[in-house]
Amino acid sequence: MSSVPVTTWSLEQTSPADLLPAALPEGEVRIVRAEVPSPEFSRFLYASVGGDIRWTDRLGWPYAQWQEYLERPGTETWVAYDRGTPAGYVELEAQDEGVVEIVYFGLIPAFRSRRIGGHLLSYGTARAWDLAERWPGRAPTKRVWLHTCSKDGEFAMDNYQRRGFQLFDTKVELEPEVAAPGPWPGAHSG
Repeated sequence: MSSVPVTTWSLEQTSPADLLPAALPEGEVRIVRAEVPSPEFSRFLYASVGGDIRWTDRLGWPYAQWQEYLERPGTETWVAYDRGTPAGYVELEAQDEGVVEIVYFGLIPAFRSRRIGGHLLSYGTARAWDLAERWPGRAPTKRVWLHTCSKDGEFAMDNYQRRGFQLFDTKVELEPEVAAPGPWPGAHSG
């Protein structure tokens, strides 16, 4: 199996004032928290958003692992809906000492390039900043961070920087070359 170099960039915000909101998209886009842990729904979002950009690390997770992860206090999934249809999601994970990671963020391919991504990222980042309000006993958020890589969508880094995230680390590693699994063969790719 051949390897390819993959660049990973880590970005952060250290104050809620760092967040630069995006314009609202046109149409009936709303963002709702998926409050009931659902491995089936979370796996659907993961595979549908990340299939064409080679998200593979969770594809082998059994049901119980998804359930355990989703039930962790401070883990939240916020889903964007366009006229009732899931368009994308942002997954937050509370970490120690007031840190919240945006673990996954993205749109299903058919919903990209419609100005939904900036709005979803803005909304999800704001929810990272106020996460402690929904989880009694958690420290107030002091830092929100994420990472993106050279396998992600072509507008990912620009979107993060437009929302006020600042680069704090860059790494290049060799990874096995993996064919994009897609949610299923022949799925919409652009």
